[in-house]
Amino acid sequence: MLPVTSIVAALAALSLVVMSIRVSLRRKKVGVRLGFSDDPTLMRRIRAQGNFTEYVPLALIVLAIAEYRQAPVVLLWTIGGLLIAGRCLHFAGIMTARTPLSAPGMVGTYSALIVGAITLLSI
Repeated sequence: MLPVTSIVAALAALSLVVMSIRVSLRRKKVGVRLGFSDDPTLMRRIRAQGNFTEYVPLALIVLAIAEYRQAPVVLLWTIGGLLIAGRCLHFAGIMTARTPLSAPGMVGTYSALIVGAITLLSI
């Protein structure tokens, strides 16, 4: 059941683990157990992880409901593809402090949510 959502959720889960490990390793390196101190690298890693956890759960819920309601497969892959591509670009942009990557990443994420919402309203 829900093969598209399963694949996208698995990729998201692995991505979150990678982000979380990067935060933990940086915390250990700079000696910060809570918060982010004044270390810009740690702050970027925390925000990339936080932003991921703010958007991905709702997008996965929308994707799962759309798939459960038998939306066209092309729309499901569009939602999932926009989400994964958007999150990857956003992460790269945050980590390198390059808006030309993070801005399209957010557009991809927003687009996944919008396409998902329109799909839910139309099926």
